[in-house]
Amino acid sequence: MPPLRSTGANREAEEPEYAGAYRLQACLGAGGMGVVHLATSASGLRLAVKVVHGQYAEDPEFRARFRQEVAAARRVSGAFTAPVVDADPDAVRPWMATLYVPGPTLADQVKRNGPLSPAELRRLTAGLAEALRDIHRAGVVHRDLKPSNVLLTDTGPKVIDFGISRPMDSDLHTETGKLIGSPPFMAPEQFQRPREVGPSADVFALGSVLVHAATGHGPFDSDSPYIVAYQVVHDEPDLSGVPAELAPLVARCLAKEPADRPTPAEIMAALLPPSYEAAAFIPAQRRPLVLPEPPSGASGAWDADTPVRTPAPRPRRRLRPWAVTAAALVVLAAGGAFALLSAGAPEAPSSPAPHPAEAAAAFAAWETSLQKDGEAVAPACTGTADALYCSARGVVLARIDPATGRALWSRPAAAGSLVASPPVLSGRLLSAVDADGTLRAFTADDGTPVWDTGGAGRREGANPAGDTLLFPTSSTEVRAVDAATGKQRWLRALRGFTAPRFGPYDAESGLVPVFETTGGGGGTSLGALRPRTGDVVWRQRLEGDLVPVGTGADGALFLRSTNADSQTDALVRFDPADRSVRRVPLPYRLDDPKIAVRGAVVYLLDASGRLTALDTAAPRGRVLWESETAAGNVSAPVLGDGGRLYLSAADGRLLAVDTARGALIGQTEPRLGDGRLGYATSVPAPVVVGERVFGSAPDGSVFAVDGRDPGGW
Repeated sequence: MPPLRSTGANREAEEPEYAGAYRLQACLGAGGMGVVHLATSASGLRLAVKVVHGQYAEDPEFRARFRQEVAAARRVSGAFTAPVVDADPDAVRPWMATLYVPGPTLADQVKRNGPLSPAELRRLTAGLAEALRDIHRAGVVHRDLKPSNVLLTDTGPKVIDFGISRPMDSDLHTETGKLIGSPPFMAPEQFQRPREVGPSADVFALGSVLVHAATGHGPFDSDSPYIVAYQVVHDEPDLSGVPAELAPLVARCLAKEPADRPTPAEIMAALLPPSYEAAAFIPAQRRPLVLPEPPSGASGAWDADTPVRTPAPRPRRRLRPWAVTAAALVVLAAGGAFALLSAGAPEAPSSPAPHPAEAAAAFAAWETSLQKDGEAVAPACTGTADALYCSARGVVLARIDPATGRALWSRPAAAGSLVASPPVLSGRLLSAVDADGTLRAFTADDGTPVWDTGGAGRREGANPAGDTLLFPTSSTEVRAVDAATGKQRWLRALRGFTAPRFGPYDAESGLVPVFETTGGGGGTSLGALRPRTGDVVWRQRLEGDLVPVGTGADGALFLRSTNADSQTDALVRFDPADRSVRRVPLPYRLDDPKIAVRGAVVYLLDASGRLTALDTAAPRGRVLWESETAAGNVSAPVLGDGGRLYLSAADGRLLAVDTARGALIGQTEPRLGDGRLGYATSVPAPVVVGERVFGSAPDGSVFAVDGRDPGGW
């Protein structure tokens, strides 16, 4: 690691040139305890690096506090915070690097432009409530929410600076004789009962922040922090200037007793239905997208023979005012905490070394739409080396040329909403679930209908298991059909199971996991089913609520374990050969993570976009790395060649991560169609076939990118 430079007597002279491997490029802001610098990662991501002043680096108490800040920031990193990329609290000069977040602080926005409009205030309220919900779910109390710790970005507000936060289960809520926080935004219990400070204190701070955003001043205002403290504890808040529709909700947030304040979830519910649309930031496109020629006669419109069109280039959307200005942050907080800020516009990740000209020429990126009309949804696809098969709204199945993006044939769907499951390929037949719940099969070559279940299928689709399709019926039985003919192979209840579910099919063993959780701590019945005959080969009772997620290289089955709060807290490795069971605890609880398995390494992607690589070979598990993708509502991760992992985001972005070090090495631009980010219950996973990666987006499009060059996406 390059040495830290420390010469001279003044602060500027003592500033280091590096923090770890990151070269510090510019000063973004400073506080009493350190300085925030701009830096760039090896992959081209712009970072805000917080470096502690030299004199405080020698203080063991401060080091402990900074270590706690790093832990808290990692714990809550996600869609509503500045994600932690790297940190070293034990360095000579402790430092922490977060993803660069452009945008002014709420304090600067109000100072420059005055109070927010009612619509902006409503958006801010919803965004901060959602942020607090996720922070509290991670088990952290911020304790210093204030306007200078809120960044306003095009994707919503981001909460920063966890310098004085504490886990909810920690006894170290305050240090003896010290008052920690910013008085105008502290809750009464922070003055009276600092050891009892919990999540409700953040809700009180939210109320104060909203008053400041609406009026330019706080609900308790004085030049003296002592008078402010008295007002917070004893006086009623001044809500004059707060919009009438929000004033009652803000007043509840500012209740003196913590139990009288709403939870973040209750605040979000009070704002329903939403009166705004969330727009996504669109980074500058690095290079023109190479599009295929449209089908004959299409000219950007719908052809009579095929529902596929090549869309015209999308106009670049204007950003909301919050994203236009990038501010430098200098935050001074009681107790010495200071916040992170970034300035300027984000840069696309730098591209790796160029590929040979002939290889580059062999690949042409393309984008095409599968949707004719109606509200767009992201198509769901599966692929082979010579074909891509997708389902979309209005299209039960279409075959796309993976080289050009042109639809070779398509079959219309029944009226209704799209099922999210991708088509299932078995031999030379494809099966897909129509909008009416009918399971239909088509020839892969030309899409000729072969058979259907006549409505006996299930809307979520069949469970593929080799040349057999499995799906539970409305009773306790399971139906198995031959994927080639559609004929029923068997229909029966499975021994030891009343409401069975199926895990991912293991082609090597020819078995599919079958499981059933009883809930309430009653354990899980786990077995292996031979799909062609319906025989349960083995059955085992395991402790905990478990769901199969994948098979390791040695044939061991991995299951995720959920606690009473429906959070994933561990992975369970079950070896069918010797029936051995080993529980690998996670470093923190996750809400319904998406999981991919390769060998002994399990990749867990949570709803906030945090990706964790866990080596399960170690007795208690070992975290190899953590990465913040800054993408909320994501697809399942998909592993590809060259140590790459891919995932899709709800705004249509396709992201690539290097599994060796957890670095985000590329992402495409969002694809939202009309610019509105709606809510999707699920995001289809990308499809990886060799060097090609296929993504789908909520504007109804399917697109292809070169998996060898994520930096050039």
